[in-house]
Amino acid sequence: MAVTDVPAVQTLSEETPLLREDERQGLDDDGSEETLADTGDEEELRDPDRANQHVGRRRGLLIILSVWALIFLQASNMSGITTTQSKIAEDLDAFSEASWFTSAYLIAMSSCSPLAARLAQTFSPRNCIFVASLLFSTGGLVTSQAPNLTVFLVGRAISGVGGAGIMTISFILVLELSGKKRRGLFIGLVNSGFTTGVSLGAVIAGALVNGMGWRFLFWIQTPLAVIAGIGIFLSIPKSFTSGYKQGGEQSVATKLAKIDYLGAVTLTASLCLFLFGLSFPKIIWTPIVISAILLPAFILIELYVAADPIIPVTVLKSRGALLTCVAQLGVMISRWMVLFYTPAYAIAVRGWSPASAGSILIPTNAGFALGGMLAGGLHIKRAGSFWLAAIVCFVFFGCTLALLSQISNPDTPAALYLLSVFVNGFSMGAALNYTLAHLLHLTPPSTHFMSTSLLTTFRGFAGSFGSAIGGGLFVRVLKANLEEGLEQHGGLEGREDLVRRLLGSPALVKSLEGAERAVAVTGYVVAVKSLFIAGTALVVIMVFVQAGTGWKAGVEGKGETEENVVGNGRGVEDEEWEEGMEQGV
Repeated sequence: MAVTDVPAVQTLSEETPLLREDERQGLDDDGSEETLADTGDEEELRDPDRANQHVGRRRGLLIILSVWALIFLQASNMSGITTTQSKIAEDLDAFSEASWFTSAYLIAMSSCSPLAARLAQTFSPRNCIFVASLLFSTGGLVTSQAPNLTVFLVGRAISGVGGAGIMTISFILVLELSGKKRRGLFIGLVNSGFTTGVSLGAVIAGALVNGMGWRFLFWIQTPLAVIAGIGIFLSIPKSFTSGYKQGGEQSVATKLAKIDYLGAVTLTASLCLFLFGLSFPKIIWTPIVISAILLPAFILIELYVAADPIIPVTVLKSRGALLTCVAQLGVMISRWMVLFYTPAYAIAVRGWSPASAGSILIPTNAGFALGGMLAGGLHIKRAGSFWLAAIVCFVFFGCTLALLSQISNPDTPAALYLLSVFVNGFSMGAALNYTLAHLLHLTPPSTHFMSTSLLTTFRGFAGSFGSAIGGGLFVRVLKANLEEGLEQHGGLEGREDLVRRLLGSPALVKSLEGAERAVAVTGYVVAVKSLFIAGTALVVIMVFVQAGTGWKAGVEGKGETEENVVGNGRGVEDEEWEEGMEQGV
């Protein structure tokens, strides 16, 4: 089945329900072609709630199931590390490098997200998400067979590259196939798939790691990702595009030649070096300084060198778009701190088993999914400003994070802690939906696809930053408190290996006794509290950043449409007008 052959912008608005009645869809499920233009229904063509592209019900259902499965696997791959970390660190003798188990995946994912969005725009989401699923499955296979830490981290990085394509292209599909009234709901469903994977992944991994081993948990993801990838490849029509139809008429060699390789290399290197320098217990400044030099170089390349920038100039110069991305980056860094370190708190401080500790993510992710779906299904049913709603959600999220910083101790009732993480997730789930809807209001329609891809990219950055920055802070505080506490209770000499093991294995705390256990529990309490306090301060700053986005609607520039905002982000009509002026026409 193919999609309709109607131009995406010139004849259709960008929003329509994902699944339509057979007589209204571009092609019937039996494969017979019937374009919307052939129906002669001019009113339908002007329907403001129509999507860019359409598929039949059976294809739509298969797309939803396949994408949801890939998102679930990607998310569970990240969260499963929190409850299997101790076993992996023990097998690979990598206690002091345990923070890299997550960082390797997330650094690769966030660094490749911009390139994944551009490749999907050039080569079609169908091909790119299939390749992404294969990369993800390959990474799982390499990780499961790793004989040492180096191979393990290489496998994690390969999975992260695949995860970048999965997450980015999932939102592309929502933008292309959903309408204005139901877009918020479908974005909430995508987020619910992600958060379900985060919560259940930790629980399942914690329950199976003792019986099946951690290698099986990575290996089993390989066939599942391949099956989901094949399902989405077969369900998306060959003619499906992502808002850049001119690219479909060019040869593969021409498309490859237009990729901004220099921009991709400088951006990826800048991000990797920055996160690399922050991921160690002691900050390494050399890579951070190099990163600070490469980032301005990347911006200059995008503005003045690249013919087809990774981040188009039109979006790069939008204050509302950039501030929205920065604000989401900041609050999601704080959100990832909760996801990464509440299970560690449950294991080390409360003495829960890995499976029980993973269950602490269920209420916070249930709240995340519920908040996103309620905001999308009940409130975000129109185009317009959601400035105040986003600000309110940010404030509530900061308050819950401040509360967690004060109750992360051994004596807090479990019910109170679970309720707090539920509200924390609920406020953030709603906030993500509101910020995306507000971003679409702030930016011109011709840049919606690009702006949303950029927002998705910054959301991917948050995982890496939360792991690298938060992990670095957590390890530094924990190490200092462990060394100080042991020094006061018998001296540190001869216990250096214990400190090294405790940094990477919260489950080790339960096996300790007497003063050593008390010192370890106190160290984890102080580290978790310090982390959440830092996250709260970051959220306060991000409230003002989000407020700075304003509420003025974005308007189209001269000659801008989704079909001609290509290359350096300038309209084709603008370029022709300038050429005519130069020739004296």
